[in-house]
Amino acid sequence: MEKVFTSANFDAEVLGSSMPVLVDFFAVWCGPCKMMAPAIEKLAEEYEGKAVVGKLDVDESMDIAGRYGVMNIPTLIIFKNGEIVSKFVGLQNKNELKKALDAAL
Repeated sequence: MEKVFTSANFDAEVLGSSMPVLVDFFAVWCGPCKMMAPAIEKLAEEYEGKAVVGKLDVDESMDIAGRYGVMNIPTLIIFKNGEIVSKFVGLQNKNELKKALDAAL
């Protein structure tokens, strides 16, 4: 199951993670975000133990979205050792995300 990131846990859970982390910046009212949700859930299952996959609600954590210049959603960012290694804006193909996660492993 995907993790839920917030302003309170982002630095520890994402930047401090020893594994690569895929963060789905989304909003509950966003249509494309809802379309992306099943792929994010599947990736969380497939990469359990190898990478962390989670979601961050931009309306609840505007400070984090602002820190990473998230202007459009969904935006998906892969972090490794606290650094951005991949960034995708808009609806994405699950296989493209898998390739990026595999590259970060």
